[in-house]
Amino acid sequence: MSAITPAPSPRSNVNPLSAPQKALRKLGLVRDIDLALHLPLRYEDETRIVSLRDVREGDEVQIEAVVTASEVSFRPRRQLLVTVDDGGDTCLLRFFNFYPSQQKALAVGNRVRVRGELRGGFSGWTMMHPAVRPAGGTLPDALTPVYPTVAGLPQAWLRRAVAAETARADLSETIPADLLEKNDYFPAWSLRQALTFLHHPPPDVSLADLESRRHPAWQRLKTEELLAQQLSQLQARRERNRLRAPALAAAPGGLHERLRSALPFALTGAQRRVGEEIAHDLARVAPMHRLLQGDVGSGKTVVAALAAAIAIDSGWQCALMAPTEILAEQHFAKLIGWLEPLIAPLGKRVAWLTGSHKKKQRTEMLELIASGEAALVVGTHAVIQDQVRFRNLALAIIDEQHRFGVAQRLALRGKMGGNLQASADADSAQAHPMEPHLLMMSATPIPRTLAMSYYADLDVSTLDELPPGRTPVVTRVVSDSRRAEVIERIRAQLAQARQVYWVCPLIEESEAMDLSNATATHAELSLALPGVLVGLLHSRLAPAEKKAVMDLFKEGLVGVLVSTTVIEVGVDVPNASLMVIEHAERFGLSQLHQLRGRVGRGAAASACVLMYSPPEGGRLSEASRERLKAMAETSDGFEIARRDLAIRGPGEFLGARQSGAALLRFADLSTDAALLEWARALAPPMLDRHPELARRHIERWLGGKSDYLKA
Repeated sequence: MSAITPAPSPRSNVNPLSAPQKALRKLGLVRDIDLALHLPLRYEDETRIVSLRDVREGDEVQIEAVVTASEVSFRPRRQLLVTVDDGGDTCLLRFFNFYPSQQKALAVGNRVRVRGELRGGFSGWTMMHPAVRPAGGTLPDALTPVYPTVAGLPQAWLRRAVAAETARADLSETIPADLLEKNDYFPAWSLRQALTFLHHPPPDVSLADLESRRHPAWQRLKTEELLAQQLSQLQARRERNRLRAPALAAAPGGLHERLRSALPFALTGAQRRVGEEIAHDLARVAPMHRLLQGDVGSGKTVVAALAAAIAIDSGWQCALMAPTEILAEQHFAKLIGWLEPLIAPLGKRVAWLTGSHKKKQRTEMLELIASGEAALVVGTHAVIQDQVRFRNLALAIIDEQHRFGVAQRLALRGKMGGNLQASADADSAQAHPMEPHLLMMSATPIPRTLAMSYYADLDVSTLDELPPGRTPVVTRVVSDSRRAEVIERIRAQLAQARQVYWVCPLIEESEAMDLSNATATHAELSLALPGVLVGLLHSRLAPAEKKAVMDLFKEGLVGVLVSTTVIEVGVDVPNASLMVIEHAERFGLSQLHQLRGRVGRGAAASACVLMYSPPEGGRLSEASRERLKAMAETSDGFEIARRDLAIRGPGEFLGARQSGAALLRFADLSTDAALLEWARALAPPMLDRHPELARRHIERWLGGKSDYLKA
């Protein structure tokens, strides 16, 4: 029977899924090929027995020895202490968690096989919680794989499942031989050979080649994966080229130019350049599919407003969707201030749509949208609900695009409306389906070379210039032990009539993670700062409560705002001059940068304090230290992105591009650029000459994730 059993229907007699099978689904391992491509994190060498007289401290070793002593000690805590002798030396085995069966297996006189990391010390060799089994039996002839797993999925069970499904999986060749004649990169290894090798490498293999992924077996997987990505992106682009969108031309002296003249500030050079790129796209009948990326505060909202003005001036509607009500409301306030005075004489309005609207208000907004009177609709995911009917949507703008799933973005693109202009006759519409132009915005910059390769299906515009007058933010990294000093710093800011953010990673006490939380910190600061109104903001508050807290903060009545990462994007309070981020080591680099961008928006000198708490008795991980160091050394979002990429690697850095699942698991775009170019060159002829093989190749490597590249 397959290791992966289909989920039973309520009325079927099929046995329910076991705990390991449920865990497999949690990992996304639902097909035999998924398990075949589930590669080890590392390997353990169980192929040889060594003598304690030949080992060094820190070695991971396997010995066979006789138990010479075994006792339960209660000082300083309950533990099982077992001494073993292999004839060359002795070793103490220490277990803090143990069972009666383990005690029995480790009784004096028993001969056992022990594997673990050796630690030296005053009293000799020690192993903490080693793996123990009875001595004897044949040794394996390959390294033992250790796979990524989750609770409820033991390594032994997973190893058996991977082996069974790899043998079962269709690993036949999908890359046509006629396209490989002049290939310098494609290894001679077959896919089955490569996977068999990587799951069970021989003991004499270079671990350095395996870990660095330079081995030909790894190269085979990387080339196939990159080819699947490029095929999928090319396919998505070709599908989109069949579509048509309204041609929205920016008329001389039109709404677009009047808006530019009415703005209370001058556009940056980057804003003008990107605005021209978008205007050029909108004037074409092919749908725009553009990613607008820029650092925090680079002025993406203005660029979006100028694009919306072109659509409105052409007689069409525009929709802007933001991930949170706070962010959507901020956009709404800006856009209504800029655009409504200009469109009101034309009988047009800016509509506001969120899930918290009362029925009467909601009905009014829906009518405005359906009639076309609402030329611009700003809102949250409420914009894509079934009840929302646009008269003629021509431009969809999605802010913080990484916060929306594929289905949500596709739903917005499907809201075009039935009132197509006369130029789009029925025959043409059937041959070339209509869809709105799509502008996606992100404040998480991606290095340009990476963006151009990973988002090959998108046109990428970059705002690489900040508006003048932004105050640089000084960043300091401090230990939680200096918490009292940080609170004194807050007092000093409040005395100058400034405001403060304090960000926590959790809302309430968690048993799983001993982290400070927003509710406890709110109580602590309220006590420490008498006479100061301390606000609390988190995702569990009702929308009306969130709005009330934010309004009080914007008005300056709340001096300190304790919040979770709900304020990561979009909150704009120029009077806020200090940002404290608690347990900063737990946040990602781009997230820290986003949070820091909430201060430094006014003329006052601003600072960001990154407070970290090392684990008890330990120190911060290397990655955590690198993240905090990067934050202290630079405020440039693109440099931050480059460092984040170096720390995490492209797969994880881009990981949640659309859904939370990394599209590249094996290839590294920073080191495999030559393989990427090979895949990019191979994709067009393969799609043209071998469409069925291309389909099979995409299905094998991406499965349903190929849709992520189409939205």
